[in-house]
Amino acid sequence: MPDGADDQPLSESIKSRLQAGAEHSVFQAKQLLDPDTVIDEDRIVGRDSQLDDIITYLRPTLEGNRPPNMLLYGPSGTGKSLIINAVCEQVVELAAAQDDRFGVISINCQTIKSHDRAVYRLVESAAAAAGVPADVPQSGISTDRKLRRFYDILSDHHDSVIIILDEVDLLAGRQRDPNAEPAYSKLLYQLSRASQLGRIEGHVSVAALTNDPRFMEDLDGRAESSFNPQDVVFSDYDADQLQAILERRQDAYRDGVLEKEIIPLSAAFAAQDHGDARKAIDLFRKAGEIADRRNETMVCEDHVRDAQAEAERDRTLTQMQGLSTQKKLSLYATAIVPVFADHAINAVPSTVAYRVYQFLTERLDADTKSRDSYLRYMNEAETYNFVTSEKRGRGYGSGVHKEYTFVDDPEVVADTLLEDVHLEAADTDIDLLRSVVNAQLDDFFQTE
Repeated sequence: MPDGADDQPLSESIKSRLQAGAEHSVFQAKQLLDPDTVIDEDRIVGRDSQLDDIITYLRPTLEGNRPPNMLLYGPSGTGKSLIINAVCEQVVELAAAQDDRFGVISINCQTIKSHDRAVYRLVESAAAAAGVPADVPQSGISTDRKLRRFYDILSDHHDSVIIILDEVDLLAGRQRDPNAEPAYSKLLYQLSRASQLGRIEGHVSVAALTNDPRFMEDLDGRAESSFNPQDVVFSDYDADQLQAILERRQDAYRDGVLEKEIIPLSAAFAAQDHGDARKAIDLFRKAGEIADRRNETMVCEDHVRDAQAEAERDRTLTQMQGLSTQKKLSLYATAIVPVFADHAINAVPSTVAYRVYQFLTERLDADTKSRDSYLRYMNEAETYNFVTSEKRGRGYGSGVHKEYTFVDDPEVVADTLLEDVHLEAADTDIDLLRSVVNAQLDDFFQTE
């Protein structure tokens, strides 16, 4: 049979399956559930004062004047990027209508490791916005030359520009000296002085976005004086605001596919997690994706709960990837105590968890570390915010033990750890593990 003889039927099968998936999806405008989508102003909720401030600060652009620098600070997912980008989009349109060239140059500093790399990313962003080549290599030339290219692009293509530095506090740079000037301090000084020093023809302002309310304290004195921003403070969203945010994006779904409690439940989960709107939107979207994966035509509460469990598992897995096998075993032994306990327990006694740990290490033919080592591993787990702990006395002459409470669902933690290749054998006999856990709990409470 000639090569490719079966290609056509397979191609049709893949194509038909893709088309069928799109036709039967619960979504009709899924892009509305992308947290980075610049949305219409009627979808903005709970940020009236911040919106008013940023409109006030950017209005001078439309009057031919330079807007002030801005510092937007508050926890993740509280609308900083959303609001500044929504207002800037409108300024671009209004400026164009009066033949003014207003530009928005934006970078996220989260993954940028140096001042030089940040400058190059600014060149890339400015070149892309102007539709011209960057014309400078990423390496092999000085930072000053890259900065001059950046200024040239801005001067040639914009009358006024705002430079948005998202998560600016993460641009610390590679600092061997803890007293050295952080990279963001140097960058803010250079950008905020560019117009005054004649580096750029036109008006330039900088908007720095950060989660750190003490950000200005770490700036070099020259940078602080030159940057001198107007502050815009963003607080956590509450459950009602998160619900209103999701209600204004529910047209991402087809009519009639959302059960009544989907939005309140998604908002409630996100409100418990520091009022993060990004997480609320992600959860709302993931619930629909789960429904699609299961070929179901309605999005129900179970989909939201499963989406929350997936989100917790993803976050937990990311955090746990760097732990050693012994630390994972210690955490797993502790997590399965409340999971397998015949009766609900509020916290896990360290003595019980350590005995379960001893059983697991013997079963897996792993080294069994001392109780002090186990406690040290769990102390590290506490620094990662996997657990919290309290010391408990057991009466006169009986000593003190620690009790651990999991920040996330311990079942999610246990399931996540089981994905580790070194722990797979721990899941071979659930009944045996359950009996070990309960035997140790019975022994612990009998001796209380």
